[in-house]
Amino acid sequence: MHNKLANSHLPTKPYTAGQAVPVRELHAGYRQEVLNHLLQLDEDDRRLRFGTHTPDEVIERYVEGLDFNRDVVFGIFDLDLKLIGMAHLAYLPALKGRARSAEFGVSVLPEGRAQGLGAALLQRAAVHSRNTRIETLYVHCLANNKAMMHLAQKAGMRVEYAYGDADAYLKLPPANPATIVQEAANEQWADLDYALKANLKRSNQAWWWFLGRPMLAR
Repeated sequence: MHNKLANSHLPTKPYTAGQAVPVRELHAGYRQEVLNHLLQLDEDDRRLRFGTHTPDEVIERYVEGLDFNRDVVFGIFDLDLKLIGMAHLAYLPALKGRARSAEFGVSVLPEGRAQGLGAALLQRAAVHSRNTRIETLYVHCLANNKAMMHLAQKAGMRVEYAYGDADAYLKLPPANPATIVQEAANEQWADLDYALKANLKRSNQAWWWFLGRPMLAR
């Protein structure tokens, strides 16, 4: 299948999302948050994300097998530091004479949909891919995954359909100083956003603890 990658569509300019959203690169310490996120997907969402019926134990094995040193996982957190959107950028084996490629998978919880989170995750993955010498970004999903197909087509991906499945390809330009600076700025912004949300959450917890504390007898 992947011998098609070298002939993938090259858009006139690199894809950029229409809405700015802080996207944080996750490390192994976030494995539990990733698991919690995926377990909140309902049966239909799991089928669209993984392409088949996916019970809890399969998701647990998938998360246990994530290699944060080999692949890259990105996340978007809400004000309560709940992981509402995540993407897995899996580097495909390098084959001689073929474009270096990575597979992109994404999921967004219902409360985070229609807010540009999927587009932001795809943009972040595309920039990181360029900066790590990936030439083609690849997506495999069910053909009836309308959200993913809309996201892929909006990004200028070439989409091929076969037997109920769909493969989408995005040819990436090489990295340049602008992409290096963009990724560094994104990382700093996402770290700051996470720190602010963490401080706000601690402040709210302290405030509610204070309100709920019984009055001392006088």
